[in-house]
This record gives sequence, structure tokens and C-alpha cells, in this order.
Amino acid sequence: MIDTIEQPRRRRLLQASLFSAAALSMPSLRANAGSMPFDAVVATAPHPGARVFASLGEAIGAAPTDGTRPFRILVTRGRWHEKLVIDRPNIHLIGEDRASSVLTYDAAAGMARPDGEPWGTWGCASVIVRAPDFRAENLTIENAFDYVGNLAVPKFEPIGPNGAQAVALMLDAGADRCAFERVDLDGHQDTLFTDAGRAFFRDCRIRGSVDFVFGGGNALFEQCELHSRFRPGKERQGYVAVPCTPSAQPYGLTFLRCRLTRDAEIPDGSVALGRAWRPGRTFPDGKYGDPDAVGAAVYLSCWMDAHIDARGWDEMGYTARDGQRVMLQPGAARLFEHDSRGPGAQRTASRRVLTADQRARYTRQAILAGWSPD
Repeated sequence: MIDTIEQPRRRRLLQASLFSAAALSMPSLRANAGSMPFDAVVATAPHPGARVFASLGEAIGAAPTDGTRPFRILVTRGRWHEKLVIDRPNIHLIGEDRASSVLTYDAAAGMARPDGEPWGTWGCASVIVRAPDFRAENLTIENAFDYVGNLAVPKFEPIGPNGAQAVALMLDAGADRCAFERVDLDGHQDTLFTDAGRAFFRDCRIRGSVDFVFGGGNALFEQCELHSRFRPGKERQGYVAVPCTPSAQPYGLTFLRCRLTRDAEIPDGSVALGRAWRPGRTFPDGKYGDPDAVGAAVYLSCWMDAHIDARGWDEMGYTARDGQRVMLQPGAARLFEHDSRGPGAQRTASRRVLTADQRARYTRQAILAGWSPD
């Protein structure tokens, strides 16, 4: 994620919502996953009684455009190398196996699109969701770009700092009420771009290094693992949560009972909880960091390994209205913790803690505005 790419003008849906409990513990969801027929199957072999498609793109294209009911697609074991845009409502992807049903692509921001222009952060994602009521369960979404190899031998002209932003999943304008359960999201820089609408992640594993959960959307992460990956030769190994939440939006990236883990090579104190981002936008008087982006990220009852820096949060640079480079300090955004645990949960002056009254406002109903998929 970088602050020098202009985000396309869009109007976000900024409420948030709740995807209730895991299928293993919710009989109604378990029945849906186990007994309802699939509308399509993505496979390389015949499946008697099912509409079989050779690609996910073809299966998604067969879904009705009105989205009046879920269109359920079974993703069988395999590595499905496709760059996908979900632009029809109520698409549900259910993997045959969490580790082996893999949606993968390998585009980075600095790589060229078919028209010769760079993909950019807003275009490089392996899966882009632009419709409401999307759900994914029991599968992996990855961006397989060779980030570490590119650190040693850059393969393209950089965009911003490096052009190596490589998003696995993006929730773009039009996405809302999106739910993810038992999903692995794999990447390095900018793995998950949750930039619009309401989203809920439960029992998911998100792997990355730099800014690997970021954006201006409203997302609740419950009992997820946020796993930091090793960057050879880097003193600052990375940043976890990087919000650009609009000022009028009360909730941004909320992590509840999550675990912050690391690769074995990552040193103690080398990863920040995050930093606030002011993406560059074009205004009538010029292009500069959006002053309305007042990032909101909160860790609630999360366990943190010792790779988390005692200072907690980092500053982040952006271009001010007068053209000067300015560092946005953590205190100028809404970055907080409550009841942090583990060796990385140190109490220092720079790590602000919610009061009891503030913590009480972080209910599921409040964060996610009453939406429930039951």
C-alpha cells in the first residue's frame, strides 16, 4: 500500500455488519454448507448431477445478475490461476479443502496490464469484490508475486516506494455484507485491501509483511491469525493494520481475540501494530494526501508475540496540500488497544488504551450495524 497512487473516485458504503459464528459451531450454517446443493462446481473432472466449469470466471459468469438468492460454487482441490472480479451479488465460494482449494494470481502494482499501464494497488488484486453479499469459506486466496525475489532483483519500474504491492483480496466500491470463514489470505505487501462496505472475517489466517491489512472499509476480524512474514535485510520488518478510515466513519479495522504471530526469522520488536494512511487523491486545487482519512484500528483482547514493537504504532508519510512531505503521527489517528496479551503486549506511553466506556462501544451490533447472515 502506498500513498502516491490516486484512489478512483468512489462513494463507499461505510456501515458494517456481522457474520455470526463459525460453521462448525453454528448448526444453521453447518447445514447450509453441508446439505444445500451447489449451483456450480469448478473442477477438472466430471461431477455427476452438477454444472461443471473449467474456471471460476466461467462459473461466476453463469450466476444470475439479480442476486435474489445465493449462487453457491464449489471450488475443488487445485490451484486456480485466474484474476477474478466478483461483480454479481450473492456469490458464495466454498472450497473443497482449505489448504488445497487455492485462488491464485501473481500481479504486482508495478507490473503492466494488458494495455501496458501498471496495475497499481487498486488493480493488482487476485480477487476483487465489487458486489454485495459475497461469501468465501474453506479455501485460500493468494497473490503469488515473488516479493522477496523482487527485493533482491526488481523486475519493473517502481510505483511509489517499490511497486511491489501485491493484493490477494480487495473489497472495492460496491462490496458490502461480505463474510469470510476459514479462509487463508496469503501475500506479502498489501495482502488484504478492505476498502469498502461491511466485512466480517472469522477463523481466518492472513499472512503478509508490509501494511498487510489495510484500507478504508469497516471490517471485523474475530479469532483470526495475523501472521507477519520475514523480509530479508529489513530492520523494520513490517506493519500489520494500516487504515485510511474516513473521519465520519466510527469503525475501521477491528480485531477481536486475534493472534499476532510471526515467521521464526523475524526479530523481537521489529513489527509495528500498524500506521495510519492518507492516500493521495486529486482535488480541485491539486493532488495530496486526503485530509479526511483519519485511520481507525483497534486490537481487542488480542495475543501478540514478541515481534511487536514496544512503541506499538509507527508514523507514515504523505504529501500535504502545500506539496511538502509530512509524517502522519499515530496520535493524529484513531489507533488503540484494549486487554492486549502475550509478550508483545507491552504498556508504553505511545500505545493508547481504550477506557472502559470506550471499549463498551465496540459491540458487534454497533460495529457491524445489525447485519447477520443467519
